[in-house]
Amino acid sequence: MDPNLISKKELLELTGISYGQLYRWKRKNLIPEDWFIRRATFTGQETFFPREQIMSRIAKIVHMKDDLSLDELADMFSPHLAGTKLSYDELVERNIVSANTLELYTKYQGKPEVFSFEQVLYVYVLNRLLITGEMSLDESGGLLQVLCDHYPSFEGKPCELIFVRKMGISTFVLVPGATEVHFDSGVKIVSRLNLAACIEELKAKM
Repeated sequence: MDPNLISKKELLELTGISYGQLYRWKRKNLIPEDWFIRRATFTGQETFFPREQIMSRIAKIVHMKDDLSLDELADMFSPHLAGTKLSYDELVERNIVSANTLELYTKYQGKPEVFSFEQVLYVYVLNRLLITGEMSLDESGGLLQVLCDHYPSFEGKPCELIFVRKMGISTFVLVPGATEVHFDSGVKIVSRLNLAACIEELKAKM
């Protein structure tokens, strides 16, 4: 049994939610279809979920469902980009990203009059990797190039950003969500970011 997966039976027992709630939330797009993983077991076919993702998502739904409608929650959890636009000063004032990160972004991408949600996402990812110390300032250009050149092609579909290094050389890769990616033994995975989760965090901040 993969420790990264949790069975439907165990999920319902641990969270206290009902079978009906689980599938209602699925129909309302609060839980992605691709999180329902069918696997053969000795008792037949069973449904499993990515353990950390589903436990985190259900905790958020339970915590927020009294304050937001299911449709509002679905919009928050959706990987589709919002139509919100913010100015340079608003991004700093709302503490979404630091002024230093914005300056670094504009060094590589120029300074727009207002930042689209897509651009805010790029700055947010940049800020996150810089704050954790996982990425150097010199590696910022490579990150932004990959995001700007390739993220739009996913058209709102879930995807992950994988940041790797080999012999001191960094590479950034965008892959569809929950894809298994295998590298040779000389490659170190520095960070793996779920961009749908980053969008969710951003929407909550904005």
